[in-house]
Amino acid sequence: MFPTSCTEPSTRLDLGRAPWWLPTGHLQTVYASLAGPGLNPEATPWVRERWSSPDGDWVWVDHCSPAGQAVTATLTLFHGLEGNRDSHYVQAFAQVANARGWRLVLPHFRGCGGGLNDQPRAYHSGDHEELNWMLAGIHQRWPGRLFAVGISLGGNALLRWAQEQGTQQPVQAIASLCAPLDLVASGLGLEQGLNRWLYTPRFLRTMKPKARSLHARFPGAFDVTRTDGATTLREFDDAFTAPLHGFDGVMDYWTRASAKPHLHRMTLPALVVNPLNDPFVPAHSLPTAQTVHPNTVLCQPQTGGHLGFVQGAFPGHLKAWPEQVMNWLARTGATHHG
Repeated sequence: MFPTSCTEPSTRLDLGRAPWWLPTGHLQTVYASLAGPGLNPEATPWVRERWSSPDGDWVWVDHCSPAGQAVTATLTLFHGLEGNRDSHYVQAFAQVANARGWRLVLPHFRGCGGGLNDQPRAYHSGDHEELNWMLAGIHQRWPGRLFAVGISLGGNALLRWAQEQGTQQPVQAIASLCAPLDLVASGLGLEQGLNRWLYTPRFLRTMKPKARSLHARFPGAFDVTRTDGATTLREFDDAFTAPLHGFDGVMDYWTRASAKPHLHRMTLPALVVNPLNDPFVPAHSLPTAQTVHPNTVLCQPQTGGHLGFVQGAFPGHLKAWPEQVMNWLARTGATHHG
């Protein structure tokens, strides 16, 4: 088994120090998501642009740069399921990136960030072709050092991009945080116990209306009665995500989109962080050092929940983990020469 500590000299990460008053993965997850401790959303100077996609659609691309200093690198952040620039992890990365002189770019997946898209398409966990044109456009818009971080769903998609197309773009290093690397294990796990009642309804609360709006424009694309009646992500993905993106049902989608089976052939330097108490990602589904490429660093701390890396005394803060991840990216990118 891979060591659960991330403090060995080769990694120099310490993400597993949850405060005593957040003893479980559920508490760490919910508190960080709802409270966003130590963050001031008004402090991020976002600029919004509308970018055209290769298939005649569009996405929102938000970016923010440090004020009064030269930009030394660009960090692209791919958000998680139903995420946007208001998500606590986006705010944390944006503020820490700007403080160190980095530009942060947040491409919203289709249907996220507001507005109805022009094509019968949304986004999914293995959307590596979508990430490819986004990263190409970002590097063209802002040449120079380029790093990428993927959060949850965006983390799995980023790893799939690195596995399929990662050598085609000048990204120096990537990081995946709390990604469901085995989508079957994670999808089925979200149907169990507290997961089903605490997290799934929150996702479906925004996903169902989006599906309804898309169906009004493209009535033959999927069965809206099935999406309206879905009570689990498996049911929703089977009715909506799979048919909309060319998969033969939910299990075909989850199996083909999972990053875990392909980690051994991913050569781009990558940091893959998965807390062992993440409610979304069963610990038994995580990869080991023997199943990944030598350029991949696995970090599997005991605590952290799902993006709940709260540190410090009450009310705590969320800025230590983006700083550590960016330090790793900068250090690794400086030594990687392809």
